[in-house]
Amino acid sequence: MDPVLETIRRNVCVVLPDLDPTLVAPDRSLTELGCNSIDRAEVVTLTMEALEISVPVAEFGPVRDIGTLAELFRRHVR
Repeated sequence: MDPVLETIRRNVCVVLPDLDPTLVAPDRSLTELGCNSIDRAEVVTLTMEALEISVPVAEFGPVRDIGTLAELFRRHVR
């Protein structure tokens, strides 16, 4: 699996410890998995810290699912 997607999956499971990790798929949204706005912010923050990246808030507008979130993060990974 792709390391960015795996990092997102790991952090979703940190924030939602009762969630089955197999449900964290590129075509699913964080909201669909049960994340509220605070949970989503925590997943994003934990993932950016783990990847050692910083993404401007304005770039998150088109993100609709975990796959597009991973694509956004991949563009910032060096």
